Amino acid sequence: MTRRRLITAASAATVMTLGGVGYAAHRRSANPYYRGPISDHFDGVRFHAPEQPPDKNFSDLARWRMTAKTEPWPASAPSPFPADIPPERVDGLRVVLIGHASYLFQVAGRNILVDPVFAKRASPVRFAGPKRVNPPGIAYEKLPPIDVVLITHNHYDHLDGPTMARLWQEHQPLIVAPLGNDAILRGYDETMNVETRDWGESVDLGGGTTVHLTPANHWSARGLNDRRMALWCAFVLTTPRGVHYHVGDTGLGQGTIFRDIRARFGPPRLATLPIGAYEPRWFMQPQHMNPADAVEALRLLDAEQALGHHWGTFKLTDEGIERPAEALTAALGAAGLRQEVFLPLRPGQVWEG
Repeated sequence: MTRRRLITAASAATVMTLGGVGYAAHRRSANPYYRGPISDHFDGVRFHAPEQPPDKNFSDLARWRMTAKTEPWPASAPSPFPADIPPERVDGLRVVLIGHASYLFQVAGRNILVDPVFAKRASPVRFAGPKRVNPPGIAYEKLPPIDVVLITHNHYDHLDGPTMARLWQEHQPLIVAPLGNDAILRGYDETMNVETRDWGESVDLGGGTTVHLTPANHWSARGLNDRRMALWCAFVLTTPRGVHYHVGDTGLGQGTIFRDIRARFGPPRLATLPIGAYEPRWFMQPQHMNPADAVEALRLLDAEQALGHHWGTFKLTDEGIERPAEALTAALGAAGLRQEVFLPLRPGQVWEG
């Protein structure tokens, strides 16, 4: 089988999805999303993380697809938690997993969506790509008034363009995203107002809450020729209810990004961390933590509580649907930590603190 046929065979789950697992060509071209000054993480065309590994190529993807030992997922895996109906406002801190990496954070009277994906597939097309195996943990129609939407990066399992256009039309939220993602979002609604920021910059969300954009060990792409042309990030929310650190996608790397968060903001009250889409490790390790990595991140952060996401809704990689939760249990035990300090959330599951 030729390389091109190998790529075509894998396109629904890898190349087209680009949900942190796919291949994107590295042809140098003008950046269609962002033009700005060269910096320590932008070369004038592409962004890069402090510990950016070499980009994967056709040979790497072909090797993965030819040697994959993938565990099958069920066609349907409903959450044991009923769909949540959130209150209109919360004075404290209330967190609900919508599914995969999509959350509703309610804190100090503000309603904040992060990476809202309500689509049936994490894909640029409706007929192919990873299909969700459980419904959203909050039905779209049951959302409270949305004040803010935060976008960590542009992969299709994190940036759902049609959902973002609908949210904008119906809620007019403040939208905050890393550099370059405004151009992508306005492709779905040209009237959309997006506040873009670089790593190290912040936006006041009102009500005593500020969001800070921080680095993550990841990458971005929406197609074959735009790899790393829009920035990606993690978020720190400083709120009247404490510090909340949220990572959409990242590799552990040398742990530097987590040490830096603790040094700058102190130990977080809450850390929401990815625990899934990690096999095979030789391919995924630079960009996706496994549960053992996530437990190490928790240790480096010295966070009071952690919640795990990025698992159990879209099959993006080789591990079975329950493997992340099982591996998290084992990793916590090996670290001598109580199981309740790091919960693998399921759609509709609520955490309050």
